[in-house]
Amino acid sequence: MKREHSGAALAGQVWQLAWPAIAHMLLLTLVFLVGRGMVGRYSTTALASMQISGTLTWTIVSVFSATSAGTLAVVARSVGAGDRAAAAAATRASLVFALALGAAVALPLLAACGPLLRALFPNAGAAVVEQAAAYLGIVLPVLPLAFVEAVAAAALQGVGDTRTPLAVATIGNLVNVAVSAVLIFGHLGLPALGVRGAAVGVACTMATEALLLTAALLSRSSPLPLRPAAAAAAPQASAPALARVLRVALPAFAERSVYHAGYMGFVAIIGLLGATAMAANQALIAVESVCFLSAEGFGIAAGALMAQRLGARSPRDAARVGLVAALMAILALSAFGVLFALAPRPLLLAFSGDPELLAVGERALRMAAVAQPFMAFATVMGMGLRGAGDTRTVLAVTLVCSLLVRLGGTWLFAVTLGHGLVGVWMGSTADWICRSVLLAVAFARGRWKTLAV
Repeated sequence: MKREHSGAALAGQVWQLAWPAIAHMLLLTLVFLVGRGMVGRYSTTALASMQISGTLTWTIVSVFSATSAGTLAVVARSVGAGDRAAAAAATRASLVFALALGAAVALPLLAACGPLLRALFPNAGAAVVEQAAAYLGIVLPVLPLAFVEAVAAAALQGVGDTRTPLAVATIGNLVNVAVSAVLIFGHLGLPALGVRGAAVGVACTMATEALLLTAALLSRSSPLPLRPAAAAAAPQASAPALARVLRVALPAFAERSVYHAGYMGFVAIIGLLGATAMAANQALIAVESVCFLSAEGFGIAAGALMAQRLGARSPRDAARVGLVAALMAILALSAFGVLFALAPRPLLLAFSGDPELLAVGERALRMAAVAQPFMAFATVMGMGLRGAGDTRTVLAVTLVCSLLVRLGGTWLFAVTLGHGLVGVWMGSTADWICRSVLLAVAFARGRWKTLAV
């Protein structure tokens, strides 16, 4: 009979994985925020172009790096079963696939970049579209390395190493700040490149992080036998390993596609509310991003530990670690929610002093406070089920909640009932509540405990 861990021991294990994962997620986001901040100081046109190019880059990387969900699930399950050779085979196949997929996505986009942007954003203005195309022309060739970075980080997280991705992301941020500052504004005798300088900074960061994480996996101290000698001593067929990864990854890919489609509709509804609402919403998203990224950090810990417990044939322990991670996230995000409710104005003043924006934003941030515990639970449960390999359930929940509840609720509260931006956040809160209920039911039923990965 396998020994079960105490609640305190499980909480300690979750925290050991979660805090580096939270910091890692914050640093990945910081790359884009730093670039936007510097570009905004360079020119308004350049900043406007980042609204197009930055959003498209984020969407492409988020959707097409869904292979990382399968990598984490298979690696962690194999490690839990004591089969590191299988974990290494899955990692090796995932890295090759990520590189090939990145090339398959980036090359057509690169060839059609200019006409595509003009068709998608006809009212953006020629100068804005031109600078967006210039940014993408530099970033897209390096995009395959962004996919490699996501897979390599997921493999290390699946083994239980969240600190190496954090260290690499720290180095990547330093590279981004140094390169962007020099090239955007033209220091050290170099010409000022504006948005192109920001693109070079992001490209250098993608390359640096992918190469360093791959080097960590290939090093002598690697937790997985990826080095040529080790791989030869324990050969594994790459096709079956990739098939295992893709069985989990394909529903995750569909889920992310649905999510981003729903998000674009969500953004379109906000666009109907006018410039003040749009600006206030950007400030609100920036404030809330710390909460969402923190929940994702706990979710990474939940996914890795649940998969490892399932690999070790301890489904009851897997369920307990998922609940512990969800509870820790709820406590953390509820604390943020109290802050949102009690001090919304000081938080928003960091982004704008406009009285109208502050008035709208304060009411909406109090509604966001209500959402925090539900967002915490839903995010951790969703990522935990992905780690367990049950990406189909998460896809079904996303279909219902993103497309029906969020879009329908947002239209009802914001437009039909006339609550404006507060109605937008009422719709998103309804989405998180719905996700929490559906994911809780799926978790309690326990089908995820019996899935083969």
